[in-house]
Amino acid sequence: MAEYADGSRSAPSRWGYGAERLPVTLDELAGPKSGSVALPLELAWSGLRVFDLGDVKLLLGLYRIVLNNGSTDDFVRYLDQEHLVRHWSILRKMLGRGVRETWEEAFPELRRSGSV
Repeated sequence: MAEYADGSRSAPSRWGYGAERLPVTLDELAGPKSGSVALPLELAWSGLRVFDLGDVKLLLGLYRIVLNNGSTDDFVRYLDQEHLVRHWSILRKMLGRGVRETWEEAFPELRRSGSV
């Protein structure tokens, strides 16, 4: 349940993108740093499902898919903190405003890396 400033409570929208989906810290992101990653069909239902992390375009594509469609468990499993911070300035342009703002509000270090 989400609690609002006025004290009212509500279940988070399944269609919204709220901070409750995020890990508590970026240190929790334990995804692979290299190699190939195969995303499950429920994340990558259209098009490419296997991504070579050595190819920056493919890495960015995987991160875009996971950031837009993933759950907390997906973030922890598929995202790496170092890659996320390093590539945030490009990734943030590939994400919807709600996703971008939610991550940047929760993790100010992303906002700083995105402004470079």
